[in-house]
Amino acid sequence: MVKDKTIGSRVFDIVLIVILVGIAITCILPLWYTLALSFSSKSAASAGEVAFWPVGFNINSYKQLLGDAQFFHSFWISIQRVVLGAALNFIIVPLMAYPLSKTVKDFKLRNILMWLLIFTMLFNGGLIPLYLTIKEYDLLNSIWSLVLVGGAQTIVFNIILAINFFRNLPKELEEAALVDGAGPWYILYKLYIPLSVPVLATVSLFSIVYHWNEFLYGLIFMTREEFYPLQTYIQQLTVVLDPASMTEDQYKRMSELSNRTLNAAKIFIAMLPVLVVYPFLQRFFIHGITLGSVKE
Repeated sequence: MVKDKTIGSRVFDIVLIVILVGIAITCILPLWYTLALSFSSKSAASAGEVAFWPVGFNINSYKQLLGDAQFFHSFWISIQRVVLGAALNFIIVPLMAYPLSKTVKDFKLRNILMWLLIFTMLFNGGLIPLYLTIKEYDLLNSIWSLVLVGGAQTIVFNIILAINFFRNLPKELEEAALVDGAGPWYILYKLYIPLSVPVLATVSLFSIVYHWNEFLYGLIFMTREEFYPLQTYIQQLTVVLDPASMTEDQYKRMSELSNRTLNAAKIFIAMLPVLVVYPFLQRFFIHGITLGSVKE
């Protein structure tokens, strides 16, 4: 009987591994195809000949993107936006989640504040009132319009996630700290935040991905291209060259460049920072989501 269970367990493990490998391949293949397409020639991309390897290998799409000074300027703006947005998220989430994780007996305004937060998730004034508000605050063409507006829309969900995580922490730890004379600021800084690394890493990842990928507010709040974040810039990027003023090298490069290869290069470069950051935070991801989604 024990031997049969062992064999059954091994078969189950093998089947599970095969399924997980299949899922991993389905996730990796689109990225690999995008990379192969970005390095392929115009004719191969147009004819649909690219599969898993570049056909007619060339780097003209990357030359077109990386040879543009505005590309790097927009890249720097996006980095600033991500850093400021993630820092703001990291500060506000525990400061709001800690008191809101208490009962009404401990914090009388808890329910009122929670309803106000949920209300902002369900209703908004629309783009025109939002634009007028940003204009009145003189934040047009300012990176803070991207950080504050985007952060306000994502931070409420992150707060709710952190609230549920805080509720799952042992109450005895806080009670012991109170007996020892610790105040709320000390408990939050020395007790809750160190124990909440999984959920704080998770909400930070959410914030990073959002601020890096969002492009619409760059179009709305930025009136000049020099202020565009990266995603907005590559969304608007078009190749405009005067044939009369083109050099022989430029003409040859443009003859081998297509919208498909250029768009593939845009997508791959834009996803690189998230692909680099994710492995460092993914070990906290499942733990933070699981504990943060349980509601008592």
